[in-house]
Amino acid sequence: MTNAPDPILGRRAMAMLDALARHSDEPGRLTRLYLSKAHRAAAEETLGLMQQAGLRSHIDTLGSVVGRLEGSNPDAPALLIGSHIDTVIDAGRYDGTLGVVLGIVAVEALREAGIVPSCPIEVIAFGDEENARFPTNLSSSYALSGNYRSEWLDGVDQDGVTLRDALTGFGGDPARIGEIARDPKRYRGYLEVHIEQGPQLEAEGLPVGLVSAINGVSRARMSVIGEAGHAGTVPMTMRRDALAAAAEMIGAVERTGAIREDTVATVGVAKVQPGAINVIPARVDLTLDARSPDDAVRHAMVADILAECEAIAEKRGVTLSVEPFMDSPATPMDRALIGLLEESVRETGLPARHLASGAGHDAVAMAALCPVAMLFVRCKGGISHNPAESITVEDADVAARVLIETVRKIVA
Repeated sequence: MTNAPDPILGRRAMAMLDALARHSDEPGRLTRLYLSKAHRAAAEETLGLMQQAGLRSHIDTLGSVVGRLEGSNPDAPALLIGSHIDTVIDAGRYDGTLGVVLGIVAVEALREAGIVPSCPIEVIAFGDEENARFPTNLSSSYALSGNYRSEWLDGVDQDGVTLRDALTGFGGDPARIGEIARDPKRYRGYLEVHIEQGPQLEAEGLPVGLVSAINGVSRARMSVIGEAGHAGTVPMTMRRDALAAAAEMIGAVERTGAIREDTVATVGVAKVQPGAINVIPARVDLTLDARSPDDAVRHAMVADILAECEAIAEKRGVTLSVEPFMDSPATPMDRALIGLLEESVRETGLPARHLASGAGHDAVAMAALCPVAMLFVRCKGGISHNPAESITVEDADVAARVLIETVRKIVA
């Protein structure tokens, strides 16, 4: 397989992306939250695109759009291709949606080539990956593996609307969520194409890369307790300054997150009390977010961070409390599926670059149902969750051709 000089598949994908980007909850920017009017409109648009591609399609009771091509043996385990069509607030147009439209493009290409797959192919556009409206976690994709949590239905958005009521208003039925769960024996794998959301592929001049694993995540709330005092009267050597201690701890988090391969560690929130210009800070509340594609490495990193923070607290005469609230395991990609993607990448004349995903994806939830694999696509500047999010038509074309060849290998 070689790259065509005319990126016809990339142009087809871009046309679909442009059509979907018209559906937004806010004028002048792209915001498409789960179960909103814009989500419903985008789901209907996606439904139409799937039907045009020859997929028997419907919108399920949780708002995901599902299209199916039966193939020559409808009873054979099916191949799933998908991603999501919901967005963050003021989003770009490629995050998630690219993977949905490329799944449709792949089916179109197979049908135009007269290829009848030996097994069913399903293309899925999930509705709740970003979790930007309700306090959920990949709810629409976890539902397929039978792992939907009923308490999510009682979560509320910023306007006090429950997910249950929003789902009913969307046209779904909370009582039928259990019907979405699939039998693992009926599925052979899940493929997801997604923009990288990072700068590595662009830095190396590569249009696509192979995801080796999706990072596991550890999160904790940390509180540093010192003693307030007058900023002008307490000598420097006698202070128990919570902010000075917290600043040193933040440096330790950054330093420790950088010394291991493929690890990252971030303090994303720091709230200072009392927060007055002439008062020594008495308390700082911090968050810790630590990620790695290797769970043992991640746990070792967190242990090192907390040990160093405890040492800083003791040295500075402050108290440190730590409340862990997330320990999400890493999601490795299936070796066989990644091997097929790698073959397809190499057939384009490109090197097969493997890299970990620092962000979570629907593939995390789908791994509870069947083997999963992901292909990353270069994005300009590594920018995502931002209107400046950008890919080229040529890169979209390369990704489409890699996906099509991989699907051909699986369903031949």
